[in-house]
Amino acid sequence: MDKSSVYRTNIIGGGEVGRAITVDMDKNSIHQTNSIFWDTKGNEILGATSLPYYGAFVSEEKCQLFGDVSGKKMLEIGCGSGQSLKYQGERNASELWGMDISENQIEKTSQLLTACGLSAKLVCSPMEEKCGIPEDYFDFVYSIYAIGWTTDLESTFCRIASYLKKDGVFIFSWSHPIHKCVVAENNMLQFKKCYFDESWYSVSLDESTLTLSDRKLSTYVNALSKAGFVIEQMIEQSDDEMLPSRGDNSDFAKKAKMLPVTFVIKARKL
Repeated sequence: MDKSSVYRTNIIGGGEVGRAITVDMDKNSIHQTNSIFWDTKGNEILGATSLPYYGAFVSEEKCQLFGDVSGKKMLEIGCGSGQSLKYQGERNASELWGMDISENQIEKTSQLLTACGLSAKLVCSPMEEKCGIPEDYFDFVYSIYAIGWTTDLESTFCRIASYLKKDGVFIFSWSHPIHKCVVAENNMLQFKKCYFDESWYSVSLDESTLTLSDRKLSTYVNALSKAGFVIEQMIEQSDDEMLPSRGDNSDFAKKAKMLPVTFVIKARKL
């Protein structure tokens, strides 16, 4: 990491949070930093997003991207505490698999599924690396607010494509890149970060550190195409019915009414 790097804007929710420092991209260092973050305070600081929600104000009940998953083999990238796998298991998926970089999260997933009478094959590994997951095997691979943690998007998408059967479906959600550029101040939205800036940065939150890169939408689209996917659907609008139902008048909710804060892509392996 480049300790002399300059400070930059970090945006979570409706405003600036923490002091972000632009850093050199070092895969091993980033994996170590982020695995420690999720082992310790990840859920506490950032919270956990899981199905039926793809993110704030976007739900599977409304979008119906999966459809009927009965009898389907499912792999989750970044399974977190296991809530999304539980959701798929309760909808009668035939096999559940989960991957996460954090041993602590893998343990939480195992405990949750066991308590619910469900089982899954769980793998602790960075998503970029080969880790024994079978190829040409799954009907669905999905990731709920986890894919953006990858240090190598193209390699990750290629690896995900290898896990899927022909015509298998990949669904993922992540924070919309335009959301990461804009903050709400004095009832106005203001740009605080360049949309085209994909440099890596570290930010300290509550004595913990995470490292990320904010990629452009075109970066995701082009990486999917290169990996042999065709995009079937993209969702970036907030659900108008969900906005008032939460009774949320925060800056984050105000942003969600005016610009996308989450995007979801459904792609099919050719």
